[in-house]
Amino acid sequence: MEMVDKMNAISKYPAYRNSGVEWLGDIPNHWGMIPNKFIFELKKNLVGKNSDKYTLLSLTLTGIVKRDMDNPQGKFPAEFDTYQEVQDGDFVFCLFDVEETPRCVGLSSFNGMITGAYTVLRTTPEFKRKFLYYFYLNLDNAKRLRPLYTGLRNTISKDRFFAFKTFIPPLQEQKSIADFLEDKTSKIDRAIAQKERMIVLLKERKQIIIQNAVTKGLDPHVKMKDSGVDWIGEIPGHYSITKLGLCLKALSEKNRPDLPLLSITRELGVIVRDTEDQEANHNFIPDDLSGYKVIRKGQFGMNKMKAWQGSYGVSEFEGIISPAYYVFDLKSDINPNFFHRAIRSKVYVPFFAAASDGVRIGQWDLNKSRMKEIPLVIPPISEQVDAIAYIENQSMKIERAISQEEIQIEKLKELRSTLIDSAVTGKIKVC
Repeated sequence: MEMVDKMNAISKYPAYRNSGVEWLGDIPNHWGMIPNKFIFELKKNLVGKNSDKYTLLSLTLTGIVKRDMDNPQGKFPAEFDTYQEVQDGDFVFCLFDVEETPRCVGLSSFNGMITGAYTVLRTTPEFKRKFLYYFYLNLDNAKRLRPLYTGLRNTISKDRFFAFKTFIPPLQEQKSIADFLEDKTSKIDRAIAQKERMIVLLKERKQIIIQNAVTKGLDPHVKMKDSGVDWIGEIPGHYSITKLGLCLKALSEKNRPDLPLLSITRELGVIVRDTEDQEANHNFIPDDLSGYKVIRKGQFGMNKMKAWQGSYGVSEFEGIISPAYYVFDLKSDINPNFFHRAIRSKVYVPFFAAASDGVRIGQWDLNKSRMKEIPLVIPPISEQVDAIAYIENQSMKIERAISQEEIQIEKLKELRSTLIDSAVTGKIKVC
């Protein structure tokens, strides 16, 4: 990459000395090592009963952000009295669970409030906040503050944090390094954003290909007819349209303890569940699975509480699923692979939403009677097979393109991290 070549061409400082820190190695000879107690001032202004006057903030991988209270996600406390004030230019550190927390440092661009569990700090005027932010972002990326951890929760005490020495160049050099990194990282971030947009477009393209293949067929010259359903539109004249309930036969086979535990997800449909990592499952796995249902390869499984999101699919496995899920056999004139691709395409998901009734946030109960009325386009069996072959071929090409974009994104992220590390530790001279 051009930016890598330019980075390699950047000069070094004329003289270095040993920093005394193993991971850091040498630093420029004129840089200081200053304890944080001379750099940061601790703030702890609780909002108390005035929380309604503050914007709620959160520390994320993308920095300090405003929480969306119109579409709230995640947990909220009953009241915010113990939250603390944050002002534009304040640092926010998470000094506990450091090893497990994805991002432990942020520099706020907003006035607002944040959980009282975090540490809010202000810098004194002789230091450039942006330089310090990049310095601690670099430490956080590699979790290089491990020597300061204590206890089971990997906590950094305030005494240890304030005793820690930050490697500081002169003020003007701090500014030059910060400006350099702002310029370079913003360009890298724009390149990453462009590739992320490309991935979104490729995924949308894949959905359109699937949607057209399962409802319009592969022959662009075929005579079309109105399906009579707004969300489906026109279909080939020789296709039939039926009701979903006429294509399914409900089953409820008793549990077999020798079979693997499966789950039904929005992203992938029916998957093998990881019983070793309960945190990854986001919910508890009961000890007694005797009430669970058997689902076999080629059968259609559905999470009735999340069908409105697309949590259903034809199983590629034989296993057991929650007794709250539905299991169906398909009619013999429907190819299971075709049905899986069709029913999980965007054209059908809205039907399941319309057939579900909201009972609580994130979970709507699927009305089985209304579900049976969902229209389904049925091509001749030979065209179902052709459609699947076409979808798989096109999907493979798109997945390869997505993979290439993802690889380039990872390389750009690595470049950004290397650039920040090299600049804030004096490995390269940028001014």
